[in-house]
Amino acid sequence: MKKPHYFPAPIAFLLACALVSAAQSQTQAAHPVVLHAARLLGVESGRIVKPGEVLVQGERLVEVGSRVAHPASAEVIDLGDTTLLPGLIDAHVHLFLHPGAEDLQTVEESVPQRTILATLAARADLMAGFTAERDMGTEGAGSADTAVRNAIDQGLVPGPRLRISGNAVDILGGHEDANHFNPAQHVLSNATYANNPAELVTVIREQLKEGADFIKIYETGPDTVRDGRFSTIYQYTEAELKTAVDEAARSGKHVAVHATGEPGTLYAAQAGVVSIDHANQLSDETMRIMREKQIFAVPTFTIFEYFSEHAQSPEQGARDRQMLELHKQLAAGVPMAVGSDVGPFPHGTQARELELMVKYGMTPIAALQADLLNGAKLLGWQGQIGELKPGYMADVIAVPGDPSQDISVLEKVSFVMKGGVVYRK
Repeated sequence: MKKPHYFPAPIAFLLACALVSAAQSQTQAAHPVVLHAARLLGVESGRIVKPGEVLVQGERLVEVGSRVAHPASAEVIDLGDTTLLPGLIDAHVHLFLHPGAEDLQTVEESVPQRTILATLAARADLMAGFTAERDMGTEGAGSADTAVRNAIDQGLVPGPRLRISGNAVDILGGHEDANHFNPAQHVLSNATYANNPAELVTVIREQLKEGADFIKIYETGPDTVRDGRFSTIYQYTEAELKTAVDEAARSGKHVAVHATGEPGTLYAAQAGVVSIDHANQLSDETMRIMREKQIFAVPTFTIFEYFSEHAQSPEQGARDRQMLELHKQLAAGVPMAVGSDVGPFPHGTQARELELMVKYGMTPIAALQADLLNGAKLLGWQGQIGELKPGYMADVIAVPGDPSQDISVLEKVSFVMKGGVVYRK
C-alpha cells in the first residue's frame, strides 16, 4: 500500500513545538548575553582568537574579542572547547523540495502542503547553522516562499534570514517544464513561462508584486554528455537576459541564473546577472567577464555529488561527475559564493558544500570567506551578517575544533543564535 505524502498531525505538533521554542528563545534576547568559547574565527583576517567572546545586546553584537565586558545583568553561556563564527550562508537552496522525484512533488503535493514542509526545511537548515539563505525558486509553488519568509521575519516560525525569488522563470519546453509527461495531461511546469522580452517584463513585474527579492531565471538545459562531450542548450539570448536584468534593476533587484556551458553562461555574464549558479564548463571569455563585473559563481558541488551517487543511468552519473570542477574558476579569479542546491538532498546537511569546495581547490579559510563575506554581499546583507563585528546582527554558531584547519567540523554545529535569539544550545 502506498504511503500518503502528508502527515497533518505530526506536522502540526512539530510546528507547535517550534513556535513554543521560538517564543521561549525570544524572551532570552531581552538581556545582555556573553558567549564564551575556546576560539573565535576572524573571517576577514582568517585568524583564530583564543579564547573567544562576544557580547550580545538585543539582536546585535556589541563587543567581540578574546575578552569582552560582562555586564552585571548578562547571561554567560560557556560553550567550552568550540569555535565561535558567524552563522553560515547558503546562497542556493530549495525550501520547497525534498528528496525524491521533483516533478512528482509538484503533481502529488498541494501548495499548502509544500509550504508546511518548507517551514520544516527552513527550521532544519537553521538548526544546522545556516542563518541566512537564498531560496532559488519554489519549483511550481508560485510565491509561497513569500509567506515563509514573512513568517520567519515575524517570529512565527524558526528559520534563516531569506532572500526569495518566488517561482523561477523558464521558456515553454525548457529546463523545468514537464517534458517527461504525456502532453495531453497538461502537467504544469515547475517554473513560470516567459517566451520573449515582453513576457519577461510582465513576469518579473508580477513576481516583484508578489514579494520576490530577486529574479531566478533558467538560462540553460537540459544538460547531456555524449561520448564524453558536455552539451546544453541556451534558453534566452543575451538581449533577452539584458531586458530581464534592466527590468529587475528598475526596482533595485537582481537576476540570478541557472546556467552551465556555452553560450548560455556567456550570454548571462554579458547581460550582467548577479550570479551564475552551477557555473560549470565556463569558457575563458565568460570567466573574464565574470571577474571584471564581479559576477559570482555558485558551484553547487553537493547536488552533483548526490546525483552522481544516485544516478539512474551511467550517462547521468558521468554527466554529474563531470560537473565537479573548480580549479579553472579559481585560477581565473572568478568570485565565488557558496550554495548547495539543498532540497533534492536532505535539508540540514548542506555543510558538505564547504567540504567539497576545499576538496576541489580552496583552502578552508578561502571557502569560509566565500561563504560568509561573498555570501553576505550576494544576498544584499553586506555589513550586517557574515562577520563577528560590533554592530552586526548577532548571528553566531559554535562548532567543535578549528574550521580554519578542518572544514568538516561545520557538519557538527552545536550552538545556533540568530538575531540574538538562541535556537540551538
